[in-house]
Amino acid sequence: MKLSINLLLFMLLFIAAKQSSAQTDIDAIMMEKNAFCVGPGYAYSSWKEYWEGTKKRENLNLGTVSTQMFAIMGNYGVSNKLNVLFNVPYVVTKASAGTLRGQQGMQDLSLMLKYRAINKKIYSSRVALIGLLGGSLPMSNYTADLLPLSIGLQSKTAMARLMLDYYYDNKWFATASATYVYRSNVTLDRDSYYSDRFILSNEVDMPNATSYNIRAGYRTQWLIAEAVLNNWTTRGGFDITQNNMPFISNRMNATSLGANVKYVFRNKPQLSLTGGASQVIAGRNMGQSFNVNGAVFYVFDLNRKEKKNKQDTN
Repeated sequence: MKLSINLLLFMLLFIAAKQSSAQTDIDAIMMEKNAFCVGPGYAYSSWKEYWEGTKKRENLNLGTVSTQMFAIMGNYGVSNKLNVLFNVPYVVTKASAGTLRGQQGMQDLSLMLKYRAINKKIYSSRVALIGLLGGSLPMSNYTADLLPLSIGLQSKTAMARLMLDYYYDNKWFATASATYVYRSNVTLDRDSYYSDRFILSNEVDMPNATSYNIRAGYRTQWLIAEAVLNNWTTRGGFDITQNNMPFISNRMNATSLGANVKYVFRNKPQLSLTGGASQVIAGRNMGQSFNVNGAVFYVFDLNRKEKKNKQDTN
């Protein structure tokens, strides 16, 4: 049976929800000091055709493979320059044909530190340099060895990202970022496996990965509309072999194009809605997935609470 994979790790999984919401690890927007932005998000991804290595095909034993993600995402402003972000996802997978059963459960907790090192105004433009450090940790003992219907890869990750943002006339922007992702080895519930050779062990050496992201568009206090180009490349691994299932250490590459929108309510600026869609346009050992997502966010101003406590104390 020939299968493929629909997991871009927490970086694309975030699935697409993280790409659409504001004040996240992939955009150049920062929360103010003592502001806490939090809300639920939903993402849906599906594919029917996929790349087995570089060969594009489909599998009637799978039909359409879909993934849903329900998440709680948040961002706290430690200062105007330093933010702490988190993401807690619950993932559900399903195949429309065949006998393989979908999986569901808590996936990987993601934590991130986001620091704006430079924020310099140059005439009518502003340039910002932002660095990020973070990682992810499995929250449940889900099965990774059941691709393409596993909800995750059971690998602990650590990442570093550098981001450059250019903002012109308080309206137009372009942001470019580069990310390196370290992935820990994974332990299987079996004593041997086959990658590009037979290995008598239950430990899988996971290849690391890089990601590049470019986004540009219109950005104001009340509205953000952007186009996004994202590339994910596994630094190693091997192709899905003919007549075999995919494996967690496969080479998984994907390039996607998308668009996102954020709207802030003028009569209630603490409340915002986000939404977006993206399409994988090129890949290797990946499903050619179409993704849609949406989220609702509310910003709590904890400065008000501090001021009120000081007044009460006085």
